[in-house]
Amino acid sequence: MPLVLALDQGTTSSRAIVFDESGAVRAMAQAEFRQIFPQPGWVEHDPEEIWRTQLEVAREALANARIAARDLAAIGITNQRETTVLWDRATGAPLANAIVWQDRRTADDCERIRREGSAPLITAKTGLVLDPYFSATKLAWLLDRVPGARKRAERGEIAFGTIDSWLAWKLTGGRLHVTDPTNASRTLLYDIGTGAWDADLLALFRVPRALLPQVHPSSGALGATEPHLLGASVPIAGIAGDQQAALFGQASHSPGMAKNTYGTGCFMLLHTGASRIQSQHGLLATRAASATGAPEYALEGSVFIAGAVVQWLRDGLGLIRSSREVEALAATVPDSGGVYLVPAFAGLGAPHWDAYARGAALGLTRGTTAAHLARAALESIAFQSAEVLLAMQNDSGLELAELRVDGGATANDLLMQFQADLLGVPVVRPRTTETTALGAAYLAGLATGVWQTSAEIAAQWQRERAFVPRMSRDEAQVRLAGWLRAVERAKDWARE
Repeated sequence: MPLVLALDQGTTSSRAIVFDESGAVRAMAQAEFRQIFPQPGWVEHDPEEIWRTQLEVAREALANARIAARDLAAIGITNQRETTVLWDRATGAPLANAIVWQDRRTADDCERIRREGSAPLITAKTGLVLDPYFSATKLAWLLDRVPGARKRAERGEIAFGTIDSWLAWKLTGGRLHVTDPTNASRTLLYDIGTGAWDADLLALFRVPRALLPQVHPSSGALGATEPHLLGASVPIAGIAGDQQAALFGQASHSPGMAKNTYGTGCFMLLHTGASRIQSQHGLLATRAASATGAPEYALEGSVFIAGAVVQWLRDGLGLIRSSREVEALAATVPDSGGVYLVPAFAGLGAPHWDAYARGAALGLTRGTTAAHLARAALESIAFQSAEVLLAMQNDSGLELAELRVDGGATANDLLMQFQADLLGVPVVRPRTTETTALGAAYLAGLATGVWQTSAEIAAQWQRERAFVPRMSRDEAQVRLAGWLRAVERAKDWARE
C-alpha cells in the first residue's frame, strides 16, 4: 500500500504523520520545542531546534509505522507561515533566531510605511494588510540588525525563507531553495495576481531579490531528501502553508466551502476558486493550494491567539496541569459568569488588525472563579472565529451551510457546541482531524500517483460529528455584543 509522510511543522511543536492511500493515519510522532520571548511582544524560535525536532519525529514516525524510508512514495511539507528565517548559503547556519508570525516588534515600522501612503499598493498586490504578522518587515528588521547581513544579502551569500524553505533546504543538503505560492503569498513580497515576486514590493521593503527562494507549485516533484537523513532518498512532492494545507485536507476544493483550524491561532478560510475577492471587512485574500498548479484563491481570517490561550491558563496562571483539563474545568459552571477574556497577547488579527491591542479580562467580580476564566478562555476562541465568519459572509455574499473544523481544540466538545451556537450553522468535525498534515500528504501523493484526482480525495472525507446550534439567535447576538464591547476596551492599549 502506498504511504506518504507529512512533515507538519507548527508553532509549538514539530510533528510527522504517515498516511496510507485511504487517508488514514498509520503512525505519528510529535515533539514540542522552545518558545523564546526576548521582550514583551517578541516571539522567536531556534531554527536548528526546529530542524532537529522535525528530523527526530520523522524518524520516530517511520519507526512507529514499522516501515523504512524506501517504503514511502513521497514527503509533503506543511508549516507555520510568515515565520522568517535567514541563513548562510555556504554553511546552512542561521544568522539569528527565527522571528515568529506572532511577533510584533515591527509594529512601528508598519505604522511608518502606512503614514508614507504605501498600504493601498501593498493590499492591491498581495491581498494582505500591512501588519507585523507577515514576513517582509521581519526580514527587513533582520537585514538591518544582524551585522553585515544586508551587504551579504546583496552579494547572494545568504538565503531567506519561511519554515517550508528552511526544511526543504535542510532535507536536501542545501540543494533546494524553494517555496510554494501559499507561503510566498504570506510575505508581503509576492503579487498573488501575477504569481511572482514583485519588484515594487522588494524596493519598498528593501529586500534584495538574491535572498528569495524559487516559487514552485504546491503539488509537484521538487527534489529528494539526502539518503542518510531517513535511510533512503525520498521525493519531496508537496508544500503548503498550514492553513491552505488544512483547506485542501478538508476537501474544501470548491468555491463557497470553508474550514476553520483551531491550533495555536485560529484560521478560517473560504475557498473562492479562480476569483480573488478583495475584502472590505478586514480579511485577507490569499493563494489556496492547487492540485493542478492553476491559481486558486481564498478569503482568510487570522486569529492570533486561540489554543495558545489554553496554554496560558496552564503555563502562565497554573489553573490546569494539562490542556486537556480545560474542558472539564469550564464545564463545572453553566456559563462564564459575565466574564469576557480578550486574548490579545500578540495584538488582534482579523477583522481588527490592531498591533497595539493587549489581553484583557472584563466583568470580573469577587464571585469569579478559575472555572469562569477557563470558560471565558474557551469562549474567546469561538467569539473571534464568529467575527471572522460574519466578515466573510459580508464580503462574499455567501451563506455557509456548515463549517468544517480541524485542529487539536476540536476535540473540545464544549468549545465546538458554543461555536455552533454563536454561528447558527452546524460545526462539522471530520473523522480525521489531522487535516493540515493530510493536506500536505494529499498534495505530495497527487504528484506521485498515490491519488489521481481531487475528486478521489474528496470522496475519502467523512464526518465524525456535527454540532447543531442550540442557542437562540437573540441570545447569540447579546453574547456577541458583549464580546465586541470587551474587544473595544483591549484595543490600542500598548501604543506609547
